[in-house]
Amino acid sequence: MENTEISQVKNPLESESIGKLMLKYSLPAIASSLVSSIYNIVDQIFVGNKIGELGNAATNVTFPLVMVITTLAMTFGAGSAASFSLCLGQKKEDEAKSIVGNGMTLMLLCGVLVSVISQLFLPSILTAFGGRAQTLEYAVEYTRILAFGFPCAILGTGASQLIRADGSPKYAMFATLSGAVLNCILDPILIFKLDMGMSGAALATVTGQFISAVLILFYFTRFKTFKLKWRDFALRVESITRIFQLGIAAGTNQLAVTLVQIVMNNTLGHYGELSQYGRDIPLACVGIISKVSSVFNGIIFGVSQSTQPILGYNYGAGNYIRVKSTFKRAALIVTSISCMAFLCFQIFPRQIISVFGSGDAMYYEFALRYFHIFLFCTFIVGYQILSAQFFPSIGKGGIGTVVSLSRQVFFLLPLVIVFPLFWGIDGVLWAGPIADGLSGILALLLVRHEMKKWQQM
Repeated sequence: MENTEISQVKNPLESESIGKLMLKYSLPAIASSLVSSIYNIVDQIFVGNKIGELGNAATNVTFPLVMVITTLAMTFGAGSAASFSLCLGQKKEDEAKSIVGNGMTLMLLCGVLVSVISQLFLPSILTAFGGRAQTLEYAVEYTRILAFGFPCAILGTGASQLIRADGSPKYAMFATLSGAVLNCILDPILIFKLDMGMSGAALATVTGQFISAVLILFYFTRFKTFKLKWRDFALRVESITRIFQLGIAAGTNQLAVTLVQIVMNNTLGHYGELSQYGRDIPLACVGIISKVSSVFNGIIFGVSQSTQPILGYNYGAGNYIRVKSTFKRAALIVTSISCMAFLCFQIFPRQIISVFGSGDAMYYEFALRYFHIFLFCTFIVGYQILSAQFFPSIGKGGIGTVVSLSRQVFFLLPLVIVFPLFWGIDGVLWAGPIADGLSGILALLLVRHEMKKWQQM
């Protein structure tokens, strides 16, 4: 098939200052990345204050299923956005159109599929995620409603990346934040005023996600780079393959987080019962801390994703100096953010945990130890996340997948399984900083090796 040539007018991605471009893309990207965290953390705050430890534990049991949705959104969103940017840099319009259309189709189809599967097998799924007794009852009540919004949730997170790559980061931010703000407004009304509890939290979330999805779908009727036609949404093997190749790194990172979360829930539940803390306290605490960490990770992902159009376009155009400069500037920013997060987690853990409701002395004791130990190497996490986004942006999804999997699968997962055999529940806590440190070092070595090859070229 012939490629229609895109206009030869110089693209701002190759001419505008890197700092200005990053500022333009980063704030909307951060807002978009934080939306999923905002939905989860707002629900957790209100549920924790309404129901207490059991409510916090229930939302944590549901969290792996939410992460599956985020995995699909990141895979199709990051993969289609990266492929789209590379096609623009290579002046290949027909391929770019198919990438955008196929990415949207995959998001909707997978959202519907996961929603149906969840409704059919929900109690079994949540039991596998660590739910038991009353915690399982609350989790089923919450997730039964939440599952109806899965297609909208995938569109909100995934398609917003295509909108940013199309040069409309402010609209992407507006669309995703509109739903999140509505969720924040509806949560206290439904949970407290109407006394709907877990069901109210889920209904508020689904309503917000639906509004965001409507705004996003409206944008694609007025796509800026080119006009999309119905035939562009028909699935093509070539486009699907390319989306998966470049999106698999982001997707596997989220999938790895999901897998680790499931193992963590079951491990903490088992070893918690053997300790003085019991089963529910560790589950409640790790749920809260996972949501708090997701806010920090969301900011880092946002900054990393803001570099994707710049990196992809300039790498496709052969401008390696500009690619290197962009990465170095982003690395400085994410490392600074990581260091600030490290200080907050070490200095103010009690204040953070208190936002999510109160608990007894044992509850606070475990939560503080978890913050201080498990999150000790937070300062290096930003560079690792940026590196995992960097390689797919330049068309090297395989290396990006290795970097993404290193933190969760290669290091953390085996440590979470092995360490508790010797040190009980403390083994889970110490697995975190060791895995973060090792994966950060690996990312540094792989990025340096890649940039040395550019010097030779």
